[in-house]
Amino acid sequence: MTTLTLAKTDLNNFDHLLQRNKEFAAQQSAESTLMPSLPRALPNVKAVIIGCADMRVDPAHILGIKPGEAVVLRNIGGRINPGLLEQLGLLGRIGEVAGENPGGGGEFHLVVLQHTDCGITRLAGDPAKLAHYFQIQEDELKTKAVTDPRAAVAFDVAALRAIPALPGAWLISGLVYDVATGLVEIVVPPAPIRTAQNS
Repeated sequence: MTTLTLAKTDLNNFDHLLQRNKEFAAQQSAESTLMPSLPRALPNVKAVIIGCADMRVDPAHILGIKPGEAVVLRNIGGRINPGLLEQLGLLGRIGEVAGENPGGGGEFHLVVLQHTDCGITRLAGDPAKLAHYFQIQEDELKTKAVTDPRAAVAFDVAALRAIPALPGAWLISGLVYDVATGLVEIVVPPAPIRTAQNS
């Protein structure tokens, strides 16, 4: 059995997080008398935001998302890879089991959110690691545009558009967050995943 030893500063940071949780819970409790409870699982979700795991790029803060407004999926680079696609499939299945239609029959939006100065760009010199992450051959990596967030967003939006299981009427867009300015740039404007003739 492995024993985990935490430094005193780690415990202080952990205690600080627990204290923040208590404050959050108290605020939620106070607000619950003024607001209805959060929706169950997926019924009221109108968006799925795919973003990067980078701690500077939390979609909830960047886009002002409140609990219950969106599903946020985060991974290294905010990239569309087999693991992310599996998560999307599981979310769809959860909705089916719950007897719910994601988006509640109304407008539904997939947002791909990547950012400047992304850590994934530092792996450009390690093609074997990146190829494994994307589960592709190394000679296919160029198409992933790992060092260019705008090209990467456009590529990933196109990859999602090519998935037949995603409803054509859903909106999809691609954004790049600039970590220096705090602003989001629209790289792929919101549009249906597929036009009516291509659905």
